[in-house]
Amino acid sequence: MSDFAGMEDLLQDFLVEAGDLLSDVDNKLVELEHSPEDPGLLNDIFRGFHTIKGGAGFLGAAELVTLCHLTESLFDRLRKHELEVTPERMDVILSATGAVRDMFVDLGRGSRPGPAAPDLLEALRIAVAGQPVATAQAAAAQAAAAVAGPADVRPAGVVLPRPGEPDWDALYAAVTGVAAPAGPAAAAPIVRPATVPVSAPPVPAVADPVIAAAFGRRAGDVPGASAPVGRREGERQRDNSIRVDTARLDQVLNLSGEIGLTKNRLNALRSDILAGRTDTETLQALDVAVSQLDLLVSDLQNAVMKTRMQPIGRLFHKYPRIARDLARNLGKEVELALVGEDTEIDKTMVEDLSDPIIHLIRNAVDHGIEDPAGRAAAGKPAKSVLRLEARQEGDHIVITVADDGRGMDAERLRAKALAQGVITAEEASTLDERQSYDLIFLPGFSTAEKVSDVSGRGVGMDVVRTNIQKLNGSIEIQSQLGKGTTLLIHLPLTLAILPVLLVRLGEQPFAVPLSMVREILPIEPGGIQDVGGKATMVVRGEVLPIVPLSALLGWPREAVPQYGVVMQSGASVFILAIDSFAGREDAVIKSLEVFRPKGVAGVTTLANGQIVLILDMKELLESAGERRSVSRSTLFEAV
Repeated sequence: MSDFAGMEDLLQDFLVEAGDLLSDVDNKLVELEHSPEDPGLLNDIFRGFHTIKGGAGFLGAAELVTLCHLTESLFDRLRKHELEVTPERMDVILSATGAVRDMFVDLGRGSRPGPAAPDLLEALRIAVAGQPVATAQAAAAQAAAAVAGPADVRPAGVVLPRPGEPDWDALYAAVTGVAAPAGPAAAAPIVRPATVPVSAPPVPAVADPVIAAAFGRRAGDVPGASAPVGRREGERQRDNSIRVDTARLDQVLNLSGEIGLTKNRLNALRSDILAGRTDTETLQALDVAVSQLDLLVSDLQNAVMKTRMQPIGRLFHKYPRIARDLARNLGKEVELALVGEDTEIDKTMVEDLSDPIIHLIRNAVDHGIEDPAGRAAAGKPAKSVLRLEARQEGDHIVITVADDGRGMDAERLRAKALAQGVITAEEASTLDERQSYDLIFLPGFSTAEKVSDVSGRGVGMDVVRTNIQKLNGSIEIQSQLGKGTTLLIHLPLTLAILPVLLVRLGEQPFAVPLSMVREILPIEPGGIQDVGGKATMVVRGEVLPIVPLSALLGWPREAVPQYGVVMQSGASVFILAIDSFAGREDAVIKSLEVFRPKGVAGVTTLANGQIVLILDMKELLESAGERRSVSRSTLFEAV
């Protein structure tokens, strides 16, 4: 059972609101480092912690109240100019926000959070008192040692209890009044380490006055309580909720009402037609009603889709803190500039974009941006500006991650890939500059000289591209040596509706994402040549392989392909050979949750009711392997 029985809805509302508030506080903290005297920032951060404290107090989360009140008290002194903002104090404050976020995780599990780390609380208390940071660090270390308990030095042969087990020797001595018998002699005394975990620190008889003023500890509070086992489904899926502007809901309601009126009109016309009234006036009225219904349904569809759209700024707001912490650990000075935060994107895509963008920011700070000495040698300012931008272009969203660092060296990338064995010497000789940049997306490839906790394993960028392609998007690299690197992510506005090109193999239609289609060409025998035993065609000076759709699907060929669709899947460009076309559609995607065949991204239904498979071209190309390529003679041989 949850610790918040009867308050589940209130808890979920608090987590959503407080989570957004804490993200905003994180961003303002990063800004505060650059503008430490800004009264607006100081007041906003103070109010943020005060609001979180109030909600936590109402829920009875005493330990969260304690932590927020200490941080709030520190900011009260900062905004009154009784203390100065220093990098050391900022480290303590940022640690406090991290602890608050960890407590939110406990609340999300339905349990009251346990106390924050004693060294953090002590550091906050001393910071509030205005003592030097060195003193605070020493006091924090003493507090941590006090909580862990003094070093327990026992005579040789005395076995220490394992963490979580009773001290049987102590119990024996307490009951019998005689010391426990010594075991076999040991070579040296055994010292209990100070890092032995404790279940909960003892509660002092007199509470800290600062904490007591904020919130009184209740008898029912159980620090560190475990999460309940059988929680409600709605609690486990709180991330599926979405905020919608009431104006958009009003629009949906109005359109629904208009559709209802049009439906009534159509019912009346149906009755007239069934009664034998088929005059020109009745048929004209039917045509007008159907056209009006088509327009209203289209508007309703767009309005419903807009309810799924969320400002991407809610995703962007967590990255300045990440960039700041990473740069500080690496000894670099980096400012993350956010542009286009109001750009709207499908909520499901926002969640799936989180990890890829984190990878790109980490790579930019770690690999792309030089250290202070390198930037000084290159004549660049000490502070690097990393730009994260989102904008809408037509029916696509473009996300840009751009740095002003060292840029990428195409020749070095080719040499590194060749040395690591991810490409052959023949492949390296055929790569142009853009294709060389794309090498960083290969699994196992890394330019790092050594593996660290940040990078060097050769998996990050591969995961980035894979996740972007799952969203029917693409990623492009632009770089200039010595000037910086820009990564462009192109994504559809929504995943619910996908523009597709309907192609036919025999009489069976298939749908391919229109975003992958570059152009459509006729396939003529005179324009086909064999290169390395594979059928190819020259398109605008580029030699492209021909891949029959039947070969990708493993179907028997029933006719000679008549058309070719020039497609691009990641860095791969090819011509998809098909029999004919069935048109273009804005497909409403239905995912296959239980059973999804390889190479199928989903299904859609055409206007005539026919079910059509939406192909996952990347997966089809990978699964087909060498089978996807055919010779010229095989392509045109009689069936």
